Amino acid sequence: MTYASDLLTTLDTRGYIHQLTDATALDALAAKSVVPGYIGFDPTAPSLHVGSLVQIMLLRRLQQTGHKPIVLMGGGTGKIGDPSFKEESRQLLTEDRLETNVASIRRIFERFLTFGDGPTDAVMLDNADWLDTLEYIPFLREVGQHFSVNRMLSFDSVKLRLDREQSLSFLEFNYMILQAYDFRELSQRAGCRLQMGGSDQWGNIVNGIELARRMDGTEVFGVTTPLITTADGGKMGKTMAGAVWLHEDQLPHFDYWQFWRNTDDRDVGRFLRLFTDLPLNEIAWLEALQGAEINAAKIILATEATALCRGRDAADQAADTARKTFAEGAGGDALPSVTVTGGSMAIVDALVALGFAVSKGEARRLIAGGGARVDGEKVTDAALDIRVTAAPVRVSAGKKHHGLLVAR
Repeated sequence: MTYASDLLTTLDTRGYIHQLTDATALDALAAKSVVPGYIGFDPTAPSLHVGSLVQIMLLRRLQQTGHKPIVLMGGGTGKIGDPSFKEESRQLLTEDRLETNVASIRRIFERFLTFGDGPTDAVMLDNADWLDTLEYIPFLREVGQHFSVNRMLSFDSVKLRLDREQSLSFLEFNYMILQAYDFRELSQRAGCRLQMGGSDQWGNIVNGIELARRMDGTEVFGVTTPLITTADGGKMGKTMAGAVWLHEDQLPHFDYWQFWRNTDDRDVGRFLRLFTDLPLNEIAWLEALQGAEINAAKIILATEATALCRGRDAADQAADTARKTFAEGAGGDALPSVTVTGGSMAIVDALVALGFAVSKGEARRLIAGGGARVDGEKVTDAALDIRVTAAPVRVSAGKKHHGLLVAR
């Protein structure tokens, strides 16, 4: 479909669109007026991870094409937890923890969006402002009557849990009603006309559209993105050990840069369109590179994606560290390091100290599998004692993790 609005044209050509509600009407609205649009984020941790990045970039594209991003923090819904495709209930967080997480997460959005009071400036709202004051009986009478339990049970996010005979609490079951109410509330409070989200949010978005129409006669719209997977079928970003966090407090700049540098050749073009601001004609040239030349495109992807999330200085420093570490064999200041006293450290202790293994047993298994290197040389002896003198010693675990042993 050919779109008239810059918004839908941009989302389409860069690969963000999976589903649309009434594309023709939304396209016409976006072509003639500023469209406030929102995405919700539950503050379950101090940082979002890379799995949330496509949604953050959606808000960035919204602003870049002349519309108004609304970042909705789930200070209210975060007290319940979204059941969407989760295998178990989330741990309930205290209000103090939620508030701390919201403040921490805001710093991420300030790097991607321009906040302010202008017509296209981003705003951050918290659904606790209205959900915390709801009275149960009036809410059931005014809102609950518009929901069919039969239909709610048919949504994939609920059906999956039930099919697996996994517990779905009444608390979680209410989440979709509250999210629908958020959309209706934002349409009233902020003139919001668009909700965006991942494909797993389609049912929740449609609920909100129908609720706004039934209660207020307001026409609002929805857009979902495809599930972003890697070429080997893996899912980007997970809220478990090894998550690629957007905050430098949880993940060093170099490790974030290296995550993008390790992108599969087949994903380079798609990720450049989704996660950088590079023009499409330049991306087309980069993704056409073949053989070893594709590494240049990966370095550009890593540097541009890191610049958006961590700042240009951090991105350039990480790229320079990688160049020195791998091309020149030197050590970079951005790599994690451990100070060694006594002149030497056992390889298993080094792997644990650098955070590449959680125990000596895991470190030995890493060595046995051929995944440990010292200054580029594969380690075959788990009893190796690394001598550390004036020059730092580079210790690597696989292709992604590198650190330095530095003499005191």
